[in-house]
Amino acid sequence: MDKIKITIAGPRGKMGQEAVKMVLETESFELVSVIDYKHGGKSLAAVLPFVHTDIPIYGNAQDAFENTRPAVLIDLTTPEAGFQHAKAALMAGVRPVVGTTGFTNDQLDELKELSKSKEIGCIIAPNFAIGAVLMMKFSSWAAKYFQDIEIIEMHHDQKLDAPSGTAVKTAEMINQVREEKRQGHPNEKETVPGARGADQKGMRIHSVRLPGLIAHQQVMFGDSGQILTIRHDSTNRASFMSGVKVSVETVMKLDQLVYGLENILE
Repeated sequence: MDKIKITIAGPRGKMGQEAVKMVLETESFELVSVIDYKHGGKSLAAVLPFVHTDIPIYGNAQDAFENTRPAVLIDLTTPEAGFQHAKAALMAGVRPVVGTTGFTNDQLDELKELSKSKEIGCIIAPNFAIGAVLMMKFSSWAAKYFQDIEIIEMHHDQKLDAPSGTAVKTAEMINQVREEKRQGHPNEKETVPGARGADQKGMRIHSVRLPGLIAHQQVMFGDSGQILTIRHDSTNRASFMSGVKVSVETVMKLDQLVYGLENILE
């Protein structure tokens, strides 16, 4: 069986380093190149001490795709770079697996159309942790029975987007089964603006940013005399790699864009 050739964008980041380790340790994967604008022209072994093979670093995506011919791009960078990398990958016939959150609806629509026209797969996942995906699925199930819901997401203080992509995706899944309802007292007033969090069809999302956190989310459901809380915690970034691995294997079989890991898990 041929190995799946992979390029990783953002190899020096904390998530990127975990992805490098995962690809190197997976027998059916082959890391052929990485994209890092700061270290183009070097070998990855010169940048990451745990890498002992000669893997080239390219300063831009186009050069990486043309010179190393990967089948899959794993992108764990920023929304701006991630969108451009995914677009360049699709244009080059490379299948993107993107863990970057913060894409606009217009950007997602553009990537969907490009993936469809090229007839090659693309996976964009707000969260690659299998447990987090189950948390979202369980929450959408519970929302059929509870209308009053609050989402509290907690992340490290270097996270760029708020609310998190996981929280936004959770709210989208809940709103597919929940009728819009304004929660709280009908005459409720915020004495401090923003105290009640972001409003998503009456449901509230709260974002916490503190050093020491990794990625955590709880969804609270309330009804007369009872509270249900569904919570997931990622205590290290290795927790996301099982989902990245499944996505790489699955994207090879797709001919369109899939948004959300829950849509590829059986």
